[in-house]
Amino acid sequence: MQNEQVVKEWIERADEDFGFASSSLEIGNYFAQICFHFQQAAEKYLKAFIIATGLEFRPIHNLLELLEICREKEPKIEEIEEDCRYLNPFYIDTRYPVHWPTHYDKETAIKASDSVGEIRKWIMNILKI
Repeated sequence: MQNEQVVKEWIERADEDFGFASSSLEIGNYFAQICFHFQQAAEKYLKAFIIATGLEFRPIHNLLELLEICREKEPKIEEIEEDCRYLNPFYIDTRYPVHWPTHYDKETAIKASDSVGEIRKWIMNILKI
């Protein structure tokens, strides 16, 4: 594994976003922001994979673009594509005024949590962390 310390830092930051969103889900009603932090966790897990496998790191936030980069090293990453597809809109929709329908509720946030959990499990398994 390349840059082990840097990979560890990305995983730690991803775990922080995942933990923050998970604990907020238990006590709060700010579901859009909770979903944003779940998207951020997924983004950071994917970036940890990119760094760990020596792929080109680019400062992008689109989970589907990151997934395509990861696919260069691991075609089986398609197993988490639907999870990435679900989380991807949360980067923009939750942070900026948008002119298309959005809806954030507890059910949406729970599904986001489940998706990040699958992404985390897949990345940690493939990186053997």
